[in-house]
Amino acid sequence: MTLMDVFVYYPWLYPLFAAIFGLIVGSFLNVVIHRLPIMMERAWRQECAEAFPEYKITPPKGKFNLNLPHSRCPKCQTHIRIQDNIPVISWLILGGKCHHCKAKISARYPLIELLTATLAFTVAFTTGYSEYSLALIAFTFILISATFIDLDTMLLPDQLTLPLMWAGILLATLGISPVSLQDSIVGAMIGYLCLWSLYWAFKLLTGKEGMGYGDFKLLAALGAWLGWQQLPLIILLSSVVGIMFGLIQLRLQNKGVEVAFPFGPYLAIAGWVAALWGDLIINYYLTRVVGI
Repeated sequence: MTLMDVFVYYPWLYPLFAAIFGLIVGSFLNVVIHRLPIMMERAWRQECAEAFPEYKITPPKGKFNLNLPHSRCPKCQTHIRIQDNIPVISWLILGGKCHHCKAKISARYPLIELLTATLAFTVAFTTGYSEYSLALIAFTFILISATFIDLDTMLLPDQLTLPLMWAGILLATLGISPVSLQDSIVGAMIGYLCLWSLYWAFKLLTGKEGMGYGDFKLLAALGAWLGWQQLPLIILLSSVVGIMFGLIQLRLQNKGVEVAFPFGPYLAIAGWVAALWGDLIINYYLTRVVGI
């Protein structure tokens, strides 16, 4: 009996496994979200130190990657034990505190783990078991990482957006994706050029930068995964959600509308919604609203 047969006879198993796997991956995504921006900054410092020795820039010392140094409490520097690294459960058992110094551990860590598990479950439950469904779960993991990194740093790392774009094109090439190779490539091109054009139009009119290049690459990746046909829906949804939450965020922080806020999270939300229900939303709009 193959894995496909198991999930056919027991369809509830696939969403359950996806949720458990999502919890485990969510713990790793916390590491990625925290460390990847630091790794980028260290790489930039190293490059600047080598390229401009006259400025005497101090290069970073020691190893720092997704594996080293091992996770530790930021206050007392005690290494985190294996039993304290179980997704969600360890945080609850410890009462949200370090086992050694009792410093508070942010609730954000278990919340990201729960979010990852919930979204993985939703993808599995909505799409059913297939190679493309597995790819969509990985797609979800990358979007979660990109979202929180952008919220924290206003950066969308090329290490996430570019592999995501090429993965979408590869899936179309192998016939795993329901999107044709032509639609995938055109989607990537239009996705990038659409925001790139808006960026330069806004800059020429105002002299200011309206968004970052990471947003172009993320929309190109979404276009590669979902095809150019989904791009209008993604842009519309991300714009509406971005305006709503952006204004709420600025209001809560007592800041003016001229203050920049990340747009990547709203692109990611819109892209994820379009990946699961984009065709349904477009068909509903065309049949019920437009009347076609």
